[in-house]
Amino acid sequence: MIFSVKDEKENEMKKILTSVYDALREKGYNPVNQIVGYILSEDPTYITTYNNARSLICHIDRDELLQAMVKSYLSE
Repeated sequence: MIFSVKDEKENEMKKILTSVYDALREKGYNPVNQIVGYILSEDPTYITTYNNARSLICHIDRDELLQAMVKSYLSE
């Protein structure tokens, strides 16, 4: 079985994004709006510090995240 570094990176981004989404939802925010705000502005205050979500999302390159999201959206 061959694993691609790109696939691993996308899986890691998905894990982080899911964790951030869950943390935002648990704190009562609209996770989609908050994540979009962060992606557009790169302002980490859109993301709660709850469950280390802000620190986690800062590990993701926004350009790579957008590429993965567009690729995922168009492939389905």
